[in-house]
Amino acid sequence: MRRRILGAILATTAVAVVLFGLPLALAVQHLYHSEAVVRLEREATGATTAVPDSFGSSGDPVELPAPSAGTRLGLYRADGRLVTGSGPAVMDAAVRAALAGRVAERTTGGSVVVAVPVADEERVAAVVRAAVPAATVNARVRRAWLLMAALAAGAVAVAGLVARVLAGRLSRPVDALALAAARLGEGDFSVRAGRSGVAEVDAVAATLDATGAQLGQLLARERAFSADASHQLGTALAGLRLRLEAARLLPDADQDQAIADALAEVDRLEDTLEQLLVLARDTGVERDRLDLGEVLGTVDRSWHGRLAADGRPLRLKVDSDLPPVRASTAAVTQVLDVLVSNAAVHGAGVVTVRARTAPGGLALEVSDEGPGVAGDPERIFVRRDGAAAGHGIGLALARSLAEAEGGRLLLQHAGPPVVFVLLLPADLADAALGRVVQDATDPASEHPSA
Repeated sequence: MRRRILGAILATTAVAVVLFGLPLALAVQHLYHSEAVVRLEREATGATTAVPDSFGSSGDPVELPAPSAGTRLGLYRADGRLVTGSGPAVMDAAVRAALAGRVAERTTGGSVVVAVPVADEERVAAVVRAAVPAATVNARVRRAWLLMAALAAGAVAVAGLVARVLAGRLSRPVDALALAAARLGEGDFSVRAGRSGVAEVDAVAATLDATGAQLGQLLARERAFSADASHQLGTALAGLRLRLEAARLLPDADQDQAIADALAEVDRLEDTLEQLLVLARDTGVERDRLDLGEVLGTVDRSWHGRLAADGRPLRLKVDSDLPPVRASTAAVTQVLDVLVSNAAVHGAGVVTVRARTAPGGLALEVSDEGPGVAGDPERIFVRRDGAAAGHGIGLALARSLAEAEGGRLLLQHAGPPVVFVLLLPADLADAALGRVVQDATDPASEHPSA
């Protein structure tokens, strides 16, 4: 890339120098030729003052003034013969043209020639011819061209240095981007591209960083899904296996009922797996108004029978005038499922699920009559914490789901009784709309007209 940038800048500079230099060189050549003609005309005109008015009739000798260095002056009669000075013995094209009564300029015989007529009573009596070698003019042109060529070479050299600096400045961050992209392709999602100060390159670097972060988050969610699915489904699958084996081994077991119960449990596990997969990928998660009745109904269907089999009641309590909440039904259901499962495995006595109003939102409490949680309550929410005694994945999953919905999952009371609370923020827009509708339909708010 560096070579391409350097070559492109040098080629552009060379083309610009050629396109600008050629016309300038021709203009310099024309300028020097014109200066020579003007100087020769000035000297020839000055020499005409030395020619007397009676030169054509008297033929008296004439002495021309001394010319400047390198210039030759000559005086010619009207018949074209050289009278005095230097020049060809017989008139040339310039002298012949001057005999017509006008100043003439020619380049002939290796010289730049200017001929000025001398009038005598309405006729041309003589012609003063001034000439300078064309090589003298051409030498000045060549010197100017050499200077221009040196300046052009210097310009190209400076452009090459600038191009080298720019190429290095552009290629280094691009090379760094290529290296970062290669590391990203190898699975290093923590790689971050540096900033170079070039806006376009920095924009690509920022996009690459965002891509790496998103891929890292996606991979982390997929890995967490594997652990979460194993935790959520492992116990249920073990229980299903035990029930099926018991139905197969016990001679008086109701096989049809066992199969129906097993299919119902499989359906529940399938729903749980789909919910976990959707939440892990964070796609298709609906955040419409939370249907609390559906959530509590799912919890009751999933846990009422299992808790009753262990002689433990499941009680659902719903306060009145609950604020509206926008959250994923699947996420809230999974959080409550984890909390009830935790109460079923690690708790004792009655399991109570209560929905109540909390400051600024809705509180969903899950409590049991177990001995309580010892030590730092926050440790039970740390994923795969060895000291958490079995709480390492489920409660960590529940807290991450709660935070994804903008809520919080807390251990409100370490016990006994043990009380976990899920706090979800109220939807202020829906709450305000509900108050407006209530005021519009409340007869007590109507005022009779006067």
